[in-house]
Amino acid sequence: MQRFAYPVALTPDAADGGFTVTCRDIPEAITQGDDWESAIEAAEGALEAAVEMRIADSMVIPLPSKPRKDEQLIGLPVAIAMKAAIYLAMAEQGVSKSDLARRMQLDEKEARRILDPRHATRVGTLERALHALGKRAEVVVA
Repeated sequence: MQRFAYPVALTPDAADGGFTVTCRDIPEAITQGDDWESAIEAAEGALEAAVEMRIADSMVIPLPSKPRKDEQLIGLPVAIAMKAAIYLAMAEQGVSKSDLARRMQLDEKEARRILDPRHATRVGTLERALHALGKRAEVVVA
């Protein structure tokens, strides 16, 4: 089972105030906020952008590590988490976008859009892609 909630550390910034946010699993997801709430919101955006970039650049997406007691869990938006799960399953199984298109009976342009973070792919299409890869999605509300 894969979960896409990453632990982040919020470190008070003594010099400027607010918080610096870092993610040890995805180090490029670094940001800041003037207060706790804005730091959490910024962390969500930074983490989403970092995962989108990793998909677009064909980079590894690490699975989240276990949170430490001083860390907060930040979840990816559902659509990005599903795209990340499809991306990881394709890499694990050696499935190309062309292979996925054939399995889903789509043209290649449609299959490319499934992983495109800028394309608002319908959840039903993402579920079909996961099924084509022998996976399924579950929603956990915490």
